[in-house]
Amino acid sequence: MLEIGSLIDGKYKILNKIGQGGMSTVYLAMNERANKQWAIKEVRKDGVADYEVVRQSLIVETDMLKQLSHPYLPSIVDVIEEQGRFLIVMDYIEGNTLSRALQEYGAQPQEYVIEWARQLCDVLGYLHTRKPPIIYRDLKPANIMLRPDGSITLIDFGTARTYKRENIEDTTCLGTRGYAAPEQFGGRGQTDARTDIYCLGTTLYHLVTGHNPCEPPYELYPIRHWNPALSQGLEKIIQKCTQLNPADRYQSCAELMYDLEHYQELDQSFHRSAAIRMGAFCTAAVLAIGCGIAAYGFHSAAKTIEVRSYDSYVEEAKGEVTVDRQVGTYGEAISLKPSDETAYLELLNNVYLADDNLSPEEDAQLRQLLITSYDGKNTYEQMLASNAQAYDDFAYRLGLAYFYCYDGSGNKPMASKWLTIAQNSETLSQNRKDRAQRLGRIADYYARIGRESKSGDATVSYADYWKDLKQITAGDIAKTDNSTTALMVYKEMVSQIYSNANNFKKDGITYEDMKAQLDNISKRLQTDITITDTSNADRINQLKDTLSANITLAQKSLDGAFHKQ
Repeated sequence: MLEIGSLIDGKYKILNKIGQGGMSTVYLAMNERANKQWAIKEVRKDGVADYEVVRQSLIVETDMLKQLSHPYLPSIVDVIEEQGRFLIVMDYIEGNTLSRALQEYGAQPQEYVIEWARQLCDVLGYLHTRKPPIIYRDLKPANIMLRPDGSITLIDFGTARTYKRENIEDTTCLGTRGYAAPEQFGGRGQTDARTDIYCLGTTLYHLVTGHNPCEPPYELYPIRHWNPALSQGLEKIIQKCTQLNPADRYQSCAELMYDLEHYQELDQSFHRSAAIRMGAFCTAAVLAIGCGIAAYGFHSAAKTIEVRSYDSYVEEAKGEVTVDRQVGTYGEAISLKPSDETAYLELLNNVYLADDNLSPEEDAQLRQLLITSYDGKNTYEQMLASNAQAYDDFAYRLGLAYFYCYDGSGNKPMASKWLTIAQNSETLSQNRKDRAQRLGRIADYYARIGRESKSGDATVSYADYWKDLKQITAGDIAKTDNSTTALMVYKEMVSQIYSNANNFKKDGITYEDMKAQLDNISKRLQTDITITDTSNADRINQLKDTLSANITLAQKSLDGAFHKQ
C-alpha cells in the first residue's frame, strides 16, 4: 500500500485513501508543482492472483481512456509501473457513486434519474461511435460518480472492449449479474451497443425504484409496481431497454435519447388514448345499466328479439374501425345479455389483447365493468357467474391474459384469482383445470423460487418449477384449447429455458430434456398451430415468428449453459 505523505514519481504526494476494491486501492494525491489534485489507482502484484492478466487488462483500459475525450469520462494523465505495482493517475472526481446515494437515500427522484439517463446516453453514444466502437459492458450505480454540480462521470473501464465485427461472440464473459445483458454470459452472441442499453435500463430501474436487480425477486417488474406515481413513459422506456432479445431493444443511444427527451409526450399520448377508451367504456356502462333494467320487463317473445340484437351487436363490434366504437358496441351487447360470455371474451381478445398486451388502464376498465351494478342488486360479474359454464370459461381466459399479457404490476397475483376459479370449475375440461392449477403454482414460484420461507419451509426448487412447466406444455394444446393459448404456453417454456438454463441444470435437469422441449415446440409450431379465423391471422403469424426467433435464442442459452459447441 502507498504510504500517506509519500511522494510518487517525484511529484504526486499521497494525501489519503479514498477507495478500496477487490483488486485495487484508490488514493487522493496532490501534484504540488501544479497545485492540482489527482486520483491514483494502485494494483499490487502481491494483491491479485493473476497479476499479469490484470496488468494487461489495465494497460488496455488506460490505453483506451487516453484516446477518449468527453466531459462525462475521466482523463488519464500518467501510468507508472514500479516495485511490483501498477499505478494509474487520473482525474480526481469529487462526489460519491450513485450506489452510495441509493444506500443512503433509497429510490432517487424521477427527474434526477431521467437527467442522469440523458447524460449516460450521451457518453455511451460517444463510446459506441468510436472507430472501432467501445462497449462499456459494466454499467451500474457503483460505476457512476455524481459530482456536486449534478453531472455524472463514468468510471472503471475494466470490462470495456472494442467491438469486433468479425467476431460471432465474446471471448470473455464479463459484467455484473442482475445488471448485465443475457448475451454477456456466453453462447448468445457478441456484445454490442445494445448490451450497454440493457445495462442502462437495469441501472435506471434500480435508481428509480430503489430495488436492486441483483437481489430477490430478481424479476424486473414494471417500475410502477413499486411506485404507481412514476411515469408511464419512463416505464415503457426501461421495459424496452431490458428486453431479452437485443433486436427488441433500442438499437442505438440516439434512438433511446429521443424517447428520454420526450418521455412526457409518451405519457400524454398514453393518457389521451386511455381517455378515449375510458370515455367509450363509461358510455357503454351507462347504456348497460339502463338497458339491463328495462330488459327485466320484457316477456318471452321479446327475449327472442333480445338475443338476435345481442348477436348483431357482437357481429357489428368486430367490424368497427375505432377502439372507442368497438368498446361501445360490445358494451351494448353485454347490457342485453350479461350472462353470456361471448361479448366479454371478444372485448378482451379483439380490443384489449389486440396488441398482445393488457394495459393497467384496460384492466381498470374491465374491472369497472364487472363491478358495475346491472339491476341495482347484481353486478355484471354476478350476472355472468349465474351461468357457470360461461363464467368459468371467462375466468380461465382472463387468468391467462393476466398471466401472460398484463404489462402492469402484480400480474401473477391478479392471474391467481381467476385461475383459482378455473381450477375449481365443474364445467371446464380437465386439461384446462390442470393447466390453471399449474399456472397458479408457477405464479407462486415467481415470488418464492430460490428463497426459503420465513417459517423455514423447504425452498422452492427449479426442478419442481421444471416439472410444472413440462406439464402445462404437454399434449396438443391447440387442439384441446386454441392456437393463441398454445402460443402463450410455449412462449413461457421458451422464455424460462432462455433465462434459467443454468438454474435448471444445477437442479439436475438434463440438456437432452430441455432440448427435447424446444424441439417439440418447434415441431408443434409447424403442425398444430392453425388459423381458423382469418381476422386474427396476422396476429397468430406474428406470434409464431417471434416464438421461432426466441427458440433460437433459448437454444443458444442452453448450449452455453452446457458448454456445447
